Amino acid sequence: MIDDPLTEGPEMSSKLLGRAQGFYGSASQKEAGLLMAMNFAFIQGKYNGSTITVLGRNQVFNKVREMLVIGGSGLFWFATGYVEARTHYFNLTTGDAIVEYNVYVLHYLSCLVSGHIYFFLCLSSLLLF
Repeated sequence: MIDDPLTEGPEMSSKLLGRAQGFYGSASQKEAGLLMAMNFAFIQGKYNGSTITVLGRNQVFNKVREMLVIGGSGLFWFATGYVEARTHYFNLTTGDAIVEYNVYVLHYLSCLVSGHIYFFLCLSSLLLF
């Protein structure tokens, strides 16, 4: 299980944007491959109260790993896309890591005008640690 800080940058003093919450488990007998399911849950700023849901295989020793964005809530309603994960720091003894997530997501925004709901397709790009 994970419930880790989600920040603007890799430094411990970086602004907290939310939490990376979910779980992972070993998914390979021959290499360091994980199955990850997690939510990026935003707790402040522009995306406060919104989530992005990520699912996929994470081969932790590859330089860049891609995982799918399979949904979201709030501003990320009907989200789809992918994340690129890059490890900035990894301590093999403790298992502690700092991972950069570049998030590329298509999502819908809606608004109510004169009794009609209008939907807008948006493309967002986020950099999270």
